[in-house]
Amino acid sequence: RAFLFDQFVIPTDSMRPTLVPGDRVIVDKTIMGARIYKDFDFNSEGGELKCLRTRGTRRIKHNDIVVFNYPQHNWHISFVINNVFCKRCIALPGDTIWSDNGYYKNNNYEGVLGVEEEQRKLSSIEESSLPGELACAFPYNGHLKQTIKNLLPVYVPRKGDVVAVTPYMAAYYRMYLEWETGKSLSWDWDKNIVYGDGKPLKRHTFQHNYYFMAGDNVMDSNDSRNWGLVPEEYIVGVVTHISYSKDRRTDELISDRICKDVTCEEDTENL
Repeated sequence: RAFLFDQFVIPTDSMRPTLVPGDRVIVDKTIMGARIYKDFDFNSEGGELKCLRTRGTRRIKHNDIVVFNYPQHNWHISFVINNVFCKRCIALPGDTIWSDNGYYKNNNYEGVLGVEEEQRKLSSIEESSLPGELACAFPYNGHLKQTIKNLLPVYVPRKGDVVAVTPYMAAYYRMYLEWETGKSLSWDWDKNIVYGDGKPLKRHTFQHNYYFMAGDNVMDSNDSRNWGLVPEEYIVGVVTHISYSKDRRTDELISDRICKDVTCEEDTENL
């Protein structure tokens, strides 16, 4: 479990129709490399993750289904050992991701991201009729007005990227900039200046890779659209199979979900 594979139970509908509540999913840690913790003093309220990663067989790919630790608590990047989510990777470090009338778009990927039929359902709903949880999106800032149906383009940072820090950028990346710099951010929209601990912050070199993760059930998923990006260190591994699944009402095995492969075609071709 520490170095090769682990198993997790799917508790919610956020990954329907690909994964359903009661599925037991196998997470392959060898793909990206297993995390080796340097500090086992885990804080249940959230703390700093200190770890190394073994060498993996490949990088995360578009459409991989990934298990990761939920990355933010109280609007700060922090690690809680058993607080894990399972979502699909929609954008990699270096990508720009947005949604157009409910459909995901990525400047570095021409194929379908996620489940197109589920995005079609979202597309069919008038934006003015969206329920409250879909009517706005992270970072919930008046200067970045967007809905889950129409997300503004956002760049997913890559380690080593040097970026100019503007109020527009700081409004979205505040948690990550504060985590990486250790400084408290503020900004002045009129003067177009960002401050770190009261001093101008004009440029920043990102120290981590980040990912945009989203549930296949776009109408009912708590994901990067709601709370932002996932640092690479928080990734546990890639889901490859459903080992078995139990009906939550009857506790009976669901026969057609035993040893079911859930890797995307692109991954299967490269295994």
